Amino acid sequence: MHGLLTRLGLRFEDVVEERRFVDQYVRGNIGWTQVAMLLGVLTYAGYAFWDWVLYPEVVSTTLAIRGGTALFVLLPLTLLLSVRAAKGWAETIFLVYCVVPGCVLPSVYLVLPSGFTYAAPGMIMVILFVSTMLPLRVGSLAVFCFTTWIALCIAESFAPALPPGLRFINHSLVCNAYALSLYAVAAREFRARRQFRTAEALKQEKERSEASLRELHATQSHLVQAEKLASLGQLVAGVAHEVSTPLGLALTTSTAMESDLRTIVRVLNGTAVRRSDLMKGIGRLGEGLRITFENLHRASEMVHSFKQVAIHQADEERHTFELGGWLSELVAKLGPLLSRQGLIVDVTCPQGIILNSYPGALAQVISNLAFNAAVHAYPDGKGGAFHVTVSQPEPTAVRIVCADRGIGIPSDMQGRVFDPFVTTGRERGNIGLGLHVVFNIVASSLSGRIELDSKPNCGTLVAIEIPVS
Repeated sequence: MHGLLTRLGLRFEDVVEERRFVDQYVRGNIGWTQVAMLLGVLTYAGYAFWDWVLYPEVVSTTLAIRGGTALFVLLPLTLLLSVRAAKGWAETIFLVYCVVPGCVLPSVYLVLPSGFTYAAPGMIMVILFVSTMLPLRVGSLAVFCFTTWIALCIAESFAPALPPGLRFINHSLVCNAYALSLYAVAAREFRARRQFRTAEALKQEKERSEASLRELHATQSHLVQAEKLASLGQLVAGVAHEVSTPLGLALTTSTAMESDLRTIVRVLNGTAVRRSDLMKGIGRLGEGLRITFENLHRASEMVHSFKQVAIHQADEERHTFELGGWLSELVAKLGPLLSRQGLIVDVTCPQGIILNSYPGALAQVISNLAFNAAVHAYPDGKGGAFHVTVSQPEPTAVRIVCADRGIGIPSDMQGRVFDPFVTTGRERGNIGLGLHVVFNIVASSLSGRIELDSKPNCGTLVAIEIPVS
């Protein structure tokens, strides 16, 4: 029998899978099934009203049979499903709930004066309820059909002589109802099993996808960490390369000065000292000190620039300020410094834009962009214009556009202009950290985004979008 059910798709070969399906199919909606069972209790006992309408003389007996079955069998079985320990026996409880009223019903027709004239409709009502309202499987429904049919046959054997053909009609209708209910329940169970298989496959696929996603996130974290280490290595290499030049010159100069100093000492220890030799040695020492100072000062400036690369939000506290007035104050402070390089700053900002952010970090961004424009956009030293335009495209964000009309950035450098040590003015002593510092501050401290657009001989535009709070 198990093999036949398996071939028909009404049983799983895997025992564990079969048990899980039964738990879901039979016990999945116990609450709604109890509601249906309560409805069955009321309906089964309520047919006594029909008995009273047709045959009031026997209503006490039929009410005792119907009501007793509903009160002492169907209702307790319904309430029993509320007990946690009884839910494991849910399918057995459903079967008993169906079989008992189906087997008791034929005894009612022995009491009624009409006998078994209306037996088929009554049995069909029970079959209809059982096959549609309760989550019975095909096996349990087959047990119900067989036991209730035997009970009907036994009850008919005790009945007086039946009208000719009534027995045949009753059994034909009831057996037809059995066949239709078995097909309906089998089709419903077959669909439920296919849906169960599909849900299980989707669940497994989801678990595999989540595992793959976790692995992908782990790989991504490793890649990000590797990229950070690579960037750190690049930064260290850049620092070593940029700082080593002035430090090397300072070291070489100090070595030469040490040699000159020994020469002077040797001359002074001699018998004759010429003024020209002494002045020449002192001049070389002075030139060496000047070169050493300049290179050490250059190295100090580089180290100060490198320290700006690692700026974080913890560098200052968050403040609430009005952007228009704050920009005016910032431009007033930067004006004297920028005017030396011929740069004129123009600010356009609507009044009333309130930011809750880091003003020091934002000031460093705008200052770096302005000085970068003064040095790179107008390299001839004649200066030019630098425009700062503020807008608020949405209530939660502010857009700051800094633009110049200088020589622009070569197209082959625009994709890496925010990388460290990328510069178009290496021959003028620039080390290429200005825009990298700007990018780090906007992305980390200000939690914003930055975009750059530049065309040769048409200027450069840097758009910064930061949250209001």
